[in-house]
Amino acid sequence: MKLTRLLLALTPAATFAGESMTSAQPAATASPWTFTLDAGYLHQQDSDLDEGGSFSVDRTNFALGVQRNMGPARSIGLSLDYGHHDYQFDGIPALWDEVDSFTLGVPIRWALDRDWSLFALPSVRASYEHGAEVSDSVTGGLLAGASYRVSDRLYIGPGLGISSELEDDLNVFPILLIKWQISDTLELKTGRGLGASQGPGLVLNWQAAEKWQLSLGTRYEKLRFRLNDRGYAPDGVGEETGIPVYLGATYQFSDSSQLSLYAGMKFGSSLEVENDNGHTIYDSDQDAAPFFGLSWNSKF
Repeated sequence: MKLTRLLLALTPAATFAGESMTSAQPAATASPWTFTLDAGYLHQQDSDLDEGGSFSVDRTNFALGVQRNMGPARSIGLSLDYGHHDYQFDGIPALWDEVDSFTLGVPIRWALDRDWSLFALPSVRASYEHGAEVSDSVTGGLLAGASYRVSDRLYIGPGLGISSELEDDLNVFPILLIKWQISDTLELKTGRGLGASQGPGLVLNWQAAEKWQLSLGTRYEKLRFRLNDRGYAPDGVGEETGIPVYLGATYQFSDSSQLSLYAGMKFGSSLEVENDNGHTIYDSDQDAAPFFGLSWNSKF
């Protein structure tokens, strides 16, 4: 699906590139180093599966990042992201149990001039059920593209993503970046979404007050991981996909820290299991599932 591939492209690289479109550089006396710490929790409530039974999931996420500014709108960084997904199945045998995901990335941005900026994000990820072989769970990817300043209020840019998949073909997809300041208080952009799950998406932000921001967002989520040798499909592959739509409220404690609360519905969800021979042995859609959560973001 072209839409899902496009939304999937809105990953941390897109966030990083979007920020690079307008990021002001620190004063000459300021440290060239920036550190970030993010944490989040999400609970997705129990929802029925078309093939019978139901499931819910609790997700937690922690991310650390460091960035070295090399000059005006030029930097290189290192990021480490950890996600934990605790599934509970009801009415059917458990397809899998707890899943961990680690992602290591090297975000790079480079301004060519006042109008054009380049970005790239090579990354390595390991996603696996507890007890699975980590060495059999590793994939890699590269996102790269450019952003163009159409005006002081509009930045847009194309790009390309390439990623390997567990027991699947190489995935190549387009990237679209946009940062549009519609008014003094309203902004549409691709960038970091709220939550404790995979990747950013498209977000409409409204600055309701000096310290309060309200958000309406959506993204495509895909989690594909190695299964252990004791469960439903020993040494196979599990996959969860879906499109959450959410409303969020963010309170800005300071220039360097903020807390967000959010709630929404996840649509178009499905679960899939492949055995160790690559054959699909389970595939079921899921009813729309409500979710809620919170996230904390800080930099120093």
